[in-house]
Amino acid sequence: MTPTASLFLIALLIALSAFFSLAEISLAAARRLRLRQMADDGDARAALVLRTQEQPGDWFTVVQVGINAVAILGGIVGEGAFGAWFGDLLQPWFSEGSARTLGFILSFVLVTSFFILFADLLPRRVGMVRPEWLVVRLVRPMRLCIVLFKPLVWCYSRSADLLLRLLGLPRQRDERITSDDILALAQAGMQAGVLAEREQRVIANLFELDSRAVSSVMTLRERVAYFLRDTPDSEIRLRIAAEPFSTYPVCDGDIDHVLGYVDAKDLFQRILNNQPMSLMDDTLVRRVLIVPDRLTLAEVLEQFRQAHEDFAVIVNEYSRMVGVVTLNDVMSTVMGELIGPADEEQIVRRDADSWLIDGVAPIEDVLHALQLDELPHADEYETLAGFLMVMLRRVPRRTDSVVFGGYKFEVLDVDSYRIDQVMVSRLPPARESADAAAQALRDGS
Repeated sequence: MTPTASLFLIALLIALSAFFSLAEISLAAARRLRLRQMADDGDARAALVLRTQEQPGDWFTVVQVGINAVAILGGIVGEGAFGAWFGDLLQPWFSEGSARTLGFILSFVLVTSFFILFADLLPRRVGMVRPEWLVVRLVRPMRLCIVLFKPLVWCYSRSADLLLRLLGLPRQRDERITSDDILALAQAGMQAGVLAEREQRVIANLFELDSRAVSSVMTLRERVAYFLRDTPDSEIRLRIAAEPFSTYPVCDGDIDHVLGYVDAKDLFQRILNNQPMSLMDDTLVRRVLIVPDRLTLAEVLEQFRQAHEDFAVIVNEYSRMVGVVTLNDVMSTVMGELIGPADEEQIVRRDADSWLIDGVAPIEDVLHALQLDELPHADEYETLAGFLMVMLRRVPRRTDSVVFGGYKFEVLDVDSYRIDQVMVSRLPPARESADAAAQALRDGS
């Protein structure tokens, strides 16, 4: 074979190898969501790729047969194309045997370098950059190759399936999309600049609705403004002025016996019309939605949807009223700082290494603020105050502190056994070890 013919054949083999490399990497890297969008837009090739991804065994069998066959042929042709030429070139400086050996080595290195660069590295990088664009253009030629190599494909595919079955490995890729996948995509979108940080936070908050208990966002019973059934008109007016809310529970005798609720708009309408306000009037008091304190925020949203309400009273297993929740409370959890007023923030960052946190702040919000994955005994509490009680094994007092995860949690204010404010400070590594040791000594004593 002439050198020109050998060079042409090597170029053809490199092109074939590049084709198979592109086919391999583009199918593996192609995103199903993007392919599904293309198929919905009418691209029949994308639908064919989706079916191929469900059963990719034949595709990869053809790829491997092609790549290995081309590599073997490339070695044979390459040695014949350049070995003699390099040997003749080195004859003046080396003996005949040494020149032939060196010529073979140089020919091998040159041809191998061509294959690595043009048939492997370059195609794979291109395939990673635009996998969907490439795979829809390669799917039909590859399907033709599968038909042409059907006997080999059947033999090797069945052998591979048998080996996978013996090893107990799955034969198909798991294409189920989990919440972690979506959160990872949102995080990647934020890092790429496609999503703003606050938008990524909203997406993350949505997936937390199934894990956060309603008690983490409720208004505690101590802070609930309510009316008794026999509250006189004058006191109702004073209460509305002193504690302006949109909704007030109506109780019989005490807060644990909730009869319903009254909407502030109905009260204001009566005030504007100079009408008397009596909570004995059944047309003024509406039926209230009662929900258990163990429901998640997602379940509460479903309860709101079914009852066509946006206000609910939360009770515990002893039928004791523990708080109230509104639709706005749930949506504020999702939207975060997008709609939350600054004066109601439960977590205030003082500087780069310290935070002032309300004791009733939900532990999920504390984890986000401090960038912690979890706190110990996480299933035993829902607020920062609960975390401190569990860690100290008693009701905390002022100046009590807990060290964990590189942070010091120090109680600043306690009101009637309720933790109002906690100072959280980031500790240097050396101080963290010292404070942890001191805390262990205090716990031991």
